Amino acid sequence: MSRKLLVIVAIALVVAAVSGGIAIAAGVGDDDDPLTGASLQKATAAALAHTGGGTVVESEVGDDGAAYDVEVRRPDGKIVEVELNSSYGVIGSDTDDDGPNDNDGANDD
Repeated sequence: MSRKLLVIVAIALVVAAVSGGIAIAAGVGDDDDPLTGASLQKATAAALAHTGGGTVVESEVGDDGAAYDVEVRRPDGKIVEVELNSSYGVIGSDTDDDGPNDNDGANDD
């Protein structure tokens, strides 16, 4: 009976280790950390000023040279991703064409 218990415990440990490894691997490279607090407030204000209004639908710590990324849904329904530097200055923006009318054209992101 003790050998059977040892095998069951060993299998349980392997399953736990493998599933834990999968969870860790799934998080690798995921740098979509949402903004909070003062950073969120300042980034939101800068993005809305740039787009002329709208609703913030997502914010995150930036990548590709931007300190912050803020996605704004404009009143016309289009999503604009606003890229900000560490001083909350706009360094770029791009209309996100992934939506119900997305044509998957040459400029598709």
